[in-house]
Amino acid sequence: MKILIAWLGVVCSLLFGAQAYANDEVQKLTQDPNQWVLQTGDYANTRYSKLDQITAENVKKLQVSWTFSTGVLRGHEGSPLVVGDIMYVHTPFPNTVYALDLNNEGKIIWRYDPKQDPNVIPVMCCDTVNRGLAYADGKVFLHQADTTVVALDAKTGKVVWSVVNGDPKKGETNTATVMPVKDKVLVGISGGEFGVRCHVTAYDLKTGKQAWRAYSMGPDEEMLVDPEKTTELGKPIGKDSSIKTWQGDQWKTGGGCTWGWYSYDPKLNLVYYGSGNPSTWNPKQRPGDNKWSMTIFARDADTGMAKWVYQMTPHDEWDYDGVNEVPLVDLKIDGKEHKALVHLDRNGFGYTLDRETGELLVAEKYDPVVNWATKVDMDKNSKTYGRPLVVAKYSTEQNGEDVNTKGVCPAALGSKDQQPMAYSPKTGLFYVPTNHVCMDYEPFKVSYTPGQPYVGATLSMYPAPNSHGGMGNFIAWDAAKGKIVWSLPEQFSVWSGPLATAGGVVFYGTLEGYLKAIDAKTGKELYKFKTPSGIIGNVMTYTHKGKQYIAVLSGVGGWAGIGLAAGLTDPNAGLGAVGGYAALNNYTALGGQLTVFALP
Repeated sequence: MKILIAWLGVVCSLLFGAQAYANDEVQKLTQDPNQWVLQTGDYANTRYSKLDQITAENVKKLQVSWTFSTGVLRGHEGSPLVVGDIMYVHTPFPNTVYALDLNNEGKIIWRYDPKQDPNVIPVMCCDTVNRGLAYADGKVFLHQADTTVVALDAKTGKVVWSVVNGDPKKGETNTATVMPVKDKVLVGISGGEFGVRCHVTAYDLKTGKQAWRAYSMGPDEEMLVDPEKTTELGKPIGKDSSIKTWQGDQWKTGGGCTWGWYSYDPKLNLVYYGSGNPSTWNPKQRPGDNKWSMTIFARDADTGMAKWVYQMTPHDEWDYDGVNEVPLVDLKIDGKEHKALVHLDRNGFGYTLDRETGELLVAEKYDPVVNWATKVDMDKNSKTYGRPLVVAKYSTEQNGEDVNTKGVCPAALGSKDQQPMAYSPKTGLFYVPTNHVCMDYEPFKVSYTPGQPYVGATLSMYPAPNSHGGMGNFIAWDAAKGKIVWSLPEQFSVWSGPLATAGGVVFYGTLEGYLKAIDAKTGKELYKFKTPSGIIGNVMTYTHKGKQYIAVLSGVGGWAGIGLAAGLTDPNAGLGAVGGYAALNNYTALGGQLTVFALP
């Protein structure tokens, strides 16, 4: 009996040791600033590097070290990964993956070419982008446009396993990266503009077997919520919290997609992410709060069970997806230390919450032109506590179908879309790429057909009136106070994820194609270089043979660049973006290239 117990103990130890290994490995690698193994830089989504060879004093000497053509056009989001002496580069559809040998001038070690049905392209809402790869357990993970999740052997490129996460014939696609956590890999789904009911799914890291799936709306058991234990603003959400806020079976085509970014707190064992807009864009057709679209979720990494939720925009009337990233930082607010998370939402409000309890700590506008709501009610005794106070003039619900609501700020692409911000513990500031854009929005009745667009609104976009004339700002944000510290105007939206470094430099890209380096304290421009195409990729850094490099993908596209990327000319096409960004044609052209910089 003792031998049996001892044997079981060894087996359990091996099993649980193996389960924890991938997570331990990723944590260890993310703490090594010489490598870049997750799109977010680390589990906390800070996009901060401890590398400091490149400083505010010497960055002006930066030069192009080498380049690589991806061989693909359209929008290049995300960034390369570097693991050891290998760089992994991905592309938009068809989602080609390259492994490049950093010891041999970027020679291609292996190449993975997915065979995808091109019919998936017209089902992708806002360009054929992909936000990149992740590394764990000796594997490189890719979530393809057609929703196939692939684990590739990092050394050979051979497929270890693959699993299909959705059905493009229903409108389900993917544009996002994945997040390996412990013995699982977490993936989301796109398709809110096609009436998809979205979810987050955890697959076994080694086999691809589904471990759990949590829907954004529907019955409690399918959302993985506990009516008594899952809370919003400190109170249990109660039974059927989602279904009660939809009319009939509308939740079955409810949207709430999960194509954004994921964070993970190993100590709390909680995963954080946001859900997207409810379907359709015509709010008259879906009365109620439409829970839990537009919501930040905190879920147990092992079981998927939600600990707490917070809905930023109940009954969304403007397509303010809530998918933006949620960096995890510790902040002192009103004299009290908090394990916090920070979320700058599409709706124009910057939120700071306690990531352990879901307590709302700060909610302030991070673009002064935001006008659809006066504020978020912070009075805990109020019936509308935690909700935005909507201005009737800009309410597409109150104005009704077939009425053009004019001058709504921000536009549907938000004061910030998926382009992730960065945080520097040295300055305590967040560096935020923003859109300075407003819109006219006219809802109309639409019927649901599987696999067909389910939008129901006509939009036009334009620069924020009575401002600097441009469509973007790059700002420094104090998340403890909810205040803009400084702001740099840009001619176009900043659609690139910045990088903050210990050298006191912040890097970001522009839609015209410039890589810019600025002083982390003051925002002063220190360096810029124009790459061959507009930048919507995220800046990353690594070292090789003791030397620091900065790398970024260029290739204009994404929602802001959809006119260029897809050859659209109707000003209202691209869900309203084509007309607003028409001038981009004068500054850049299509291309897919990696540019790597270093000091001489």
